[in-house]
Amino acid sequence: MYKKTTLKNGLRIITVPQKESRAVTVLVMTGTGSKYEQKKFSGISHFAEHMMFKGTKKRKGPMKVSGVMDEIGGDMNAFTGEEYTGYYAKVDATHFDIAVDWISDIFINSTIPDTEIEKERGVIIEEIKMFDDNPMRNIGDAWRKALYGDQPAGWFIGGIKESVSNIKRGDIINYIHSQYTAKNTVVCVVGNIKEKKAIESVKNCFSKIPTATNIKKVPVIESTEPNVYILDKKTKQTTMALGVRGYDHLHKDRYVLDIMATLLGGMMSSRLFDEVREKLGAAYYVGTYNESESDTGSFSTFAGIDSSKLEIVIKTILKEYNKLTKVKVSEKELRKIKDHLRGKIVLGMESLDAQASFYCTQELLKNRILSIEEIIKEIEKVKASDIMRVAKDIFKEEKLNLAIIGPYKGKEEEFKKLLKF
Repeated sequence: MYKKTTLKNGLRIITVPQKESRAVTVLVMTGTGSKYEQKKFSGISHFAEHMMFKGTKKRKGPMKVSGVMDEIGGDMNAFTGEEYTGYYAKVDATHFDIAVDWISDIFINSTIPDTEIEKERGVIIEEIKMFDDNPMRNIGDAWRKALYGDQPAGWFIGGIKESVSNIKRGDIINYIHSQYTAKNTVVCVVGNIKEKKAIESVKNCFSKIPTATNIKKVPVIESTEPNVYILDKKTKQTTMALGVRGYDHLHKDRYVLDIMATLLGGMMSSRLFDEVREKLGAAYYVGTYNESESDTGSFSTFAGIDSSKLEIVIKTILKEYNKLTKVKVSEKELRKIKDHLRGKIVLGMESLDAQASFYCTQELLKNRILSIEEIIKEIEKVKASDIMRVAKDIFKEEKLNLAIIGPYKGKEEEFKKLLKF
């Protein structure tokens, strides 16, 4: 129940009326992130996101910008990923026009003041330190480093202290002008709206969006051998990510991987939760995830474990991976996984924010939108034989990778010896 409108300048507008709601979410997403960066400007996508809240020609200063939403009790925030950057406002439906005007203003008219850049540089560096002190958060960055090394796909989204320290105002402005363009942007409106009026409002507010051709990302170079990345830290617990290279989000078997991830570590009754937490008592948290992007994919298990049990946990995870290549999943277990995923998908779409992200991300990264029903239908198509076939394809030693946060400096070769099925 959505409508897609493409303006002459290439801007795409997705409207999703929800008459039973009393709120509206406006999400603006542009197709740029850390995968589009140069090394010397690593973190510029994230830096630019922060600076969009620091003042516009109409709303001079950060307090004027945030005050608009505060005065009407609205929620606002932004986020940066590898392939997209998003800004959203969620308001009482009676304040829809204010939300669209506000979000288009920061997206198109931010002035990026010099005085605010220096202050925000310090804020971002502190954010980097905060993540660096949190292994559960930092292991995702370490996992990407294990997979891709020193290329955009392997760099930390927020950049590093050295690169953030060197980014200048002109660099940010040039980056925004090249990436925040009409053809590279999707605006999604979800909630209690009159569709025709909403489209017209977005069209008017975004009429001055730049129409330049955005820069493209550098192709990812995939390694053909196992890799171990160790982030050496004196921690009381070892945090790890172990897995393989997977499929991009347009691959025909991506939903097979979703089922495999759920089966292995996507719920409290999953195989690895039982083996690693319940039987070994080795971890508080353990989970398996399928991550699919436009040009990359990975399948991995994350865990925070008792350091003395690291080796046995690695062997246990590999054993469960390998089991899928040899033993067919029963119809009963497969039915359970499909029902679980269906429930998660339905519950996950209860909020307007989640719906906006669902539509916007698909349109931006895939240039097509599958409905919930279509996604569930794809999941229902998966057979036990598909799981075994895909498991045999991805669970190969040359595709294995391991990331570890803990006191293991110089032990990469020791851990490489464990990466065997």
